[in-house]
Amino acid sequence: MTTYYSIAKVKDIPEGEGRAFHLEGQMIAVFLKEGNYTAINDFCPHQGAPLSTGYVDEEGAVTCPWHAWRFCIKDGTWLDNPKSKLQVPTYPVRIEGDEIQVGLELPPEETEAQ
Repeated sequence: MTTYYSIAKVKDIPEGEGRAFHLEGQMIAVFLKEGNYTAINDFCPHQGAPLSTGYVDEEGAVTCPWHAWRFCIKDGTWLDNPKSKLQVPTYPVRIEGDEIQVGLELPPEETEAQ
């Protein structure tokens, strides 16, 4: 079951940029590109750089600020090696009023407790 958490206001993320948010023990990078919000894990799988501080290009790729690896902000695909299965986790995003909400899948035992 997906549980949504409010993590920011829509005005908190400038167009074409990302911001990092701590959510349930994870760091989530939320990006705003062409009016659409997307969320991926904030850590580059190469050496852990914060992807939220990377450059977002016109094609919707974020460039890791440490070693320039590029990832799709929509599906987490590693764009530098299309044959690789390397991918950063992605999360669903929805807007409720002026709140940006990110969805996380909870383990069954946590879902039952709510």
